[in-house]
Amino acid sequence: MARLLYSLLFYLATPLIWLRLLWRARKQPEYLQHTSERYGFYPREPKRPLIWLHAVSVGETRAAAPLIEALLHEYPDHTLLLTHMTPTGRETGAEYVTKHPDRLLQAYLPYDLPDACGRFLGYFQPRLGLLMETELWPNLIAAAQLRKIPVALINARLSARSQRGYARLDPLIRPALAALSAVAAQTPADAERLTALGARDVKVCGNLKFDVALDAEKLALGTLWKKLLGSRPIFLAASTRDGEEVLVLDMLKKIDIPGLLLLLVPRHPQRFDQVAALIGERGLNLCRRSAGEIPNSKTQVWLGDSMGEMAAYYAAADLALIGGSLLPFGGQNLIEAAACGCPVLVGPHSFNFAQASEDAIACGAAIRIVDADEAACTAEKLLKNEEALRSMRAAAVGFSQAHRGATERTVALIREITAPRTVD
Repeated sequence: MARLLYSLLFYLATPLIWLRLLWRARKQPEYLQHTSERYGFYPREPKRPLIWLHAVSVGETRAAAPLIEALLHEYPDHTLLLTHMTPTGRETGAEYVTKHPDRLLQAYLPYDLPDACGRFLGYFQPRLGLLMETELWPNLIAAAQLRKIPVALINARLSARSQRGYARLDPLIRPALAALSAVAAQTPADAERLTALGARDVKVCGNLKFDVALDAEKLALGTLWKKLLGSRPIFLAASTRDGEEVLVLDMLKKIDIPGLLLLLVPRHPQRFDQVAALIGERGLNLCRRSAGEIPNSKTQVWLGDSMGEMAAYYAAADLALIGGSLLPFGGQNLIEAAACGCPVLVGPHSFNFAQASEDAIACGAAIRIVDADEAACTAEKLLKNEEALRSMRAAAVGFSQAHRGATERTVALIREITAPRTVD
């Protein structure tokens, strides 16, 4: 009954969904491409057998990289279908398709409507479905269960806040979680919350993002930038969200370090021009990465308005502030920063990556700050103390290396699901 009501509301909300697509397409026209796929209609017949992996957007797609390679190796006779919900996720996934054109397909996952989900599963007929992180779609999971297609939730995370939200939808969420063939949780806390909501056979496999291989070219690019910029200290605000850039730009005035360069990288590309305007309004000298120029001695803010270069930004920076954590967005993941050996500051709102943040803080790779004023004060102290930064860099690398292995554990779990069943 709960799913029936949910489906009815979803159908009724279809005009609003289209209005949202049109609104987002103002800045990202790609939202109006492949729209038929969002209703379960696809242009070409897939090769079979097929395994389906859903990664909603950029972060999930990049996190899936080591698993994609492992699945291609583990199942050499299978095609791998990558599905997404955003154009930027699809663009990121296209990098893997280019690398393995004969083995990978891409498509949008349809909206969670019963008929669209049925068409999607009937068309691709996956042997197995894998949903990254917290992608719980009740109709999709129910349709897979009806067709006896096993579905697993992998790299699963669930904050205490999200648990409370899902608990309000218990009649809808509990059956969906119970129908999953397996759940690979990132941490014991994630496993406990998912189990409380109805998930069964939950195993702690770790976070796949620790296994993501750093792009050597991007690291070399960041090292080159650092060399070209000479002795200038570089403070990176990484993956900032709406409202945080104002706080960060105000921080710049409070940090008393001659020659300090603020490297500001907004999370969403559709906001690049908006952030550039904010910088201009404050009369700060701006250089944009998209212009292909290196900041000169007068540049105060370097706007990182590019995609796929975060490793280069971390490699160039002396210290980074993790975006999404100054305001209550839940924070971005600091794992890539740690792998690059970049010390980080984490704001008070890191509930989306609570365990990774706490572990990084505990080992000395990160420092918690309570607000923008404390961030400015702490950044100034650290940027004037090379020994402290060196210690944090070493701790960051050690933290990153100590938490690897999630891919191997996740593949072992997938192997159990796909193993032939024997009848006693």
